[in-house]
Amino acid sequence: MFEKNNVERESVNQRRQVEEVTFFGIDSGLHDAITSGDAIAEEIGKQTLLPSSHNGSPRYRIQNYQDAVAICRWAGYPDLFITFTCNPKWPEIQHMLGTIHQSDPSMRPDIVDQVFHIKLNELMNDIKKNKHFGRTIAILYTIEFQKRGLPHAYISVFLHLDDKSPTATQIDRIISAEISNKECDYKGYMAVQNYMIHGPCGVVNNKSPCMVDNRITKHFPKKFNNETTIDGDGFPIYWRRKTKAFVIKKEVPLDNWYVVPYNRDLLVKYQAHLNVELCNHSRSIKYFFKYVTKQPDRAIDVLHLGPNEIDGRKLTNSSNVDEVKQYVDCRYISATEACWRIFQFNINYREPGVERLSFHLPNQQSIIFQDDYVLEDVWHKAELQWKKRRAGKCIGRIYYAHPTSGERYYLRMLLNVVKGPTSFEDIRTVNGVVFDTFKEACYALGLLEDDKEWSECLEEVAIWATGEQLRQFFATLLLFCEVSDPLALWNKHLELLTDGILYNKREALNFLEQQLSEMQIHNYALHEVDQNLRKNGKSLCDFDGMPIPE
Repeated sequence: MFEKNNVERESVNQRRQVEEVTFFGIDSGLHDAITSGDAIAEEIGKQTLLPSSHNGSPRYRIQNYQDAVAICRWAGYPDLFITFTCNPKWPEIQHMLGTIHQSDPSMRPDIVDQVFHIKLNELMNDIKKNKHFGRTIAILYTIEFQKRGLPHAYISVFLHLDDKSPTATQIDRIISAEISNKECDYKGYMAVQNYMIHGPCGVVNNKSPCMVDNRITKHFPKKFNNETTIDGDGFPIYWRRKTKAFVIKKEVPLDNWYVVPYNRDLLVKYQAHLNVELCNHSRSIKYFFKYVTKQPDRAIDVLHLGPNEIDGRKLTNSSNVDEVKQYVDCRYISATEACWRIFQFNINYREPGVERLSFHLPNQQSIIFQDDYVLEDVWHKAELQWKKRRAGKCIGRIYYAHPTSGERYYLRMLLNVVKGPTSFEDIRTVNGVVFDTFKEACYALGLLEDDKEWSECLEEVAIWATGEQLRQFFATLLLFCEVSDPLALWNKHLELLTDGILYNKREALNFLEQQLSEMQIHNYALHEVDQNLRKNGKSLCDFDGMPIPE
């Protein structure tokens, strides 16, 4: 039932570009095609151009996001979120550039990448082995590249249970949001001045990168605070006192209002932008992981075509061409990112690893092949067999099945309940009775009574889906699944289904202090569900008992 699927690693095979079209077929369908004589590979199965093994593809990002959530389910919320950015003025980079008589780091992205990689490994060593923040049980990071080419890492640190939920005093020991005293800690003062000051922005500098439509988008300047606290939404408010310390940046004096939180010892050691944030209490963990695994930068290319060309092809009738420009949405890859991939450095790193457990209905296991394969060779794989993992530790997660996928959905439901099955018949057996379908077995186990299946499905999806996705999913349940009591299902999961409403409104208005009443939040959530239903020709009015948004 479970197919062995090794933990995805950044290997050479996974990094190669997909030069041929990949097809996904199923066991029974492939067998029928071969026995019927219709054995042309490119006409069988489902075409996929960018599978999850293709680094950077949408499927790749989704898998990494769900792997991160799987680690979170096992280890609990991450405790620290660290942003580490490359400094092109590091002495190691400058020394190598001087050796080759070069002065511009952007001209040698290979040197920049290798030095940053060394620094990143040393930072991982400080966090994991030297236990700079305490004992760690899990850690993951994602590498991104700024538009000017510099690499930076988003790092999530999961601490041991005994080191979680630190007190305000403990937070102050590892995170600071103040300018160091120049007389007592000159190195700390200079490091903060060079790398951890935001701005200037606002009225004194309306051309700052954080200014959009004359508004500050990074929530600076902050307010003074005499002690570290956690606000009602779970976000930390750091100790940020009103002192006489300040730094001059672009001829503007900036005080503690503009300090980005940091760890003093790591900042001085690495001499780069190194933001350290507490995130253990945040209830927006799904949005956090979405941000960490977000898609790369995009660029718009303008294609100037000749009067008789379209997509580079000659046209015999020029009157068919209505436009001379076509805009193509392209992925932006800098020279630094290209070098990083050539060196085969990790783009995504996680520890421990995550084992992705696939499953399938009888005789419907997935088979992957290229369009030029001989199908008889694809089919006969006698040397493949299941082997028990010999050593190592990893976290298992079973692939998701949509409620509208029929028997596959009910098979997955049973796999989470039935212990130690050795065959499909074992999974369908309840109290000695072998049922014909997985759905009947679910009924016999009491898994489908009183919308229980949809309730459990919502709870599982809520682990990784955003609030907006949950509301879309609820609309899907109403449209395509037999929900007997929609209002009871809505009320039971009201907290999940209203998740993210306040967050989205605050982001839209760029106003962190925005507050909404409970009724307003409910109305916004109902409105989103209603809009999703209307796209399919339905509305909340069509479902008995469901409230209508004001």
